Amino acid sequence: MGDLITTLMACHFIASICAAEIRNLKTATGFLLLQSLLLAGIIVAFAEQSQNYSLYWWVAMTVASKVIIIPWLLFWHIRKTSNTEIKPLVSFVVSAIVLAIFLIAFYQTMHTYIGFVAPSPHAAVEPTRSSLTLAFTIFVLGLYVLVVHRDAVKIIIGLHLIENGVHLALVSLVPQLPVTTVLGVVSNVVFAALMLLWLTENIYKAFGDADTLKLSSLKR
Repeated sequence: MGDLITTLMACHFIASICAAEIRNLKTATGFLLLQSLLLAGIIVAFAEQSQNYSLYWWVAMTVASKVIIIPWLLFWHIRKTSNTEIKPLVSFVVSAIVLAIFLIAFYQTMHTYIGFVAPSPHAAVEPTRSSLTLAFTIFVLGLYVLVVHRDAVKIIIGLHLIENGVHLALVSLVPQLPVTTVLGVVSNVVFAALMLLWLTENIYKAFGDADTLKLSSLKR
């Protein structure tokens, strides 16, 4: 089971980078869907390993919100607007190099010193150690997307990556989290996605694209 979890986490990491960096919005959304599906697979693997079958409620909510609802909303929005991402602040080549160096270094550092971040005996044991390290790495990747990318759809993808990182961290550290708490987190994420998409459509109607940097002109 440990090898399966490791494989799922590696695929999850690759899908996260693709969702963050691919400029075609439909393809990026497809990788976001895949990333969320792999997150559900990781939770299933943890449920089977720990025999904590209450985690299947978490899996069901993850699939419903992150694999079905939010990707569908993004695909629906892209069909109404544009499939081409607004040019980010950093070119694809530079961004790919920076991410490759930074994320590898960040992952290795976090994996080595995870005990300082999460001082728990449970966090020091594999596969929890690696999954928790990956969770922080995905979280940082989402922050990078928010800083570098200008397209409103990519901003939503960045927020989704951050939230998925939080979910992976919670599954790693507190798998016994009450179902009602998870449901509250999931519903908030879906509501936030709806509000952001509504804002994005208004940006598109006002400026003809989804460039979030143009929001400052609304003050004038």
